[in-house]
Amino acid sequence: MIELTKKITDTVALEKIDPARLKTLSLPLDARIKSRQKVQLTSGEGVGLFLERGTLLRGGDVLTNADGVLVKVLAANETVSTIVCSDALMLTKVAYHLGNRHVPLQIETGFVRYQHDHVLDDMVRQLPGADTCVDVQVEQAPFEPEAGAYQQGGGHSHGHAHSHSHEKPHSHTHNH
Repeated sequence: MIELTKKITDTVALEKIDPARLKTLSLPLDARIKSRQKVQLTSGEGVGLFLERGTLLRGGDVLTNADGVLVKVLAANETVSTIVCSDALMLTKVAYHLGNRHVPLQIETGFVRYQHDHVLDDMVRQLPGADTCVDVQVEQAPFEPEAGAYQQGGGHSHGHAHSHSHEKPHSHTHNH
């Protein structure tokens, strides 16, 4: 079994890769957020992912190992809800309400997309003004949600505690 241990992030190195050398790995989002797992290449060959914890794979990423094996990640089709709307303000309202529920969203010009959930579909349809321009389409499509403010580097973060004291050092004496 091939063990993939590194995501290539060097853009110069990526440009030099001969596409004919690339094997492919098609994964839905839920699998692309797991850094340790057994999967199969599109050829059927077994592969183990042993990536740095927190690695988020995107369609187009290239993985490798010490032997120089190169594997291109593809965002697999999965069941998604795509909200199409020609009214930018209404689409913004849809994105706001979905984001307010912490739903991972793919945001594109003219549509937003999320992993299918019939309850969310119904909520979107019931938003004031949605009946005039919002079209909820359940379909099979790749899902590439926004990374979020804390995931700009391509990593996947689950947040962390961060604490420090704002107390100023002080000293005083107590005469008793």
